[in-house]
Amino acid sequence: MSQDLGKIEKPAVEGFGAGRKLYFVPLVFYPQEPESGFLEIVNRYWEQVEAHLSNLEGKLDSVKRIYHELVPLGGEDGAKVIEELNKDSYRIVKGRLDRGAELQPLEDEEILTEFMDWGRCLAVGLQNEKVFTMVFEFYVEAQKQRNDQLAKSIDETLADGEIGMLLMREGHQIQFPSGIQVFYVAPPSLDEIKRWVRAREQKQ
Repeated sequence: MSQDLGKIEKPAVEGFGAGRKLYFVPLVFYPQEPESGFLEIVNRYWEQVEAHLSNLEGKLDSVKRIYHELVPLGGEDGAKVIEELNKDSYRIVKGRLDRGAELQPLEDEEILTEFMDWGRCLAVGLQNEKVFTMVFEFYVEAQKQRNDQLAKSIDETLADGEIGMLLMREGHQIQFPSGIQVFYVAPPSLDEIKRWVRAREQKQ
């Protein structure tokens, strides 16, 4: 049996015993031209994420392994990539690295770049139906290969009794073994962000 990370509920912390645990933190990125109101919500979101994680760590245990979407490197090199990619998630990561956590390589660079390139092809707006179908099939296959590889990376590096933290966008459909207990970090401001994005899309 496997567990769909995209459908994780918010279980009571007290209901979990020993075994591997994973704190899943939804990644939030700024649009190219962020409005001040949106920036305030995002800043509040990351403050609430930190508070939520600290609460989990106080009740369970501290993060030992860190995994970050779009980062194929570990250690200091990986931390530099995160800092350039998302300064907010970097602060969350840096605080735990300073306390002894280890950043693990998550992505396979070859698989990641293939997945991203097929996505760019679709974003261009293909006109020929045959070409679109072929590109979409390649994209779906690359997405599945990437999801399998991400799950494998975590499964092979998160030891029994350890707690990991995964920072990744929602909607990825990664499947994890049932032996990994997943805690979904979703503070109230995450819903605010989603409502803001939906309202902006409707205006456009």
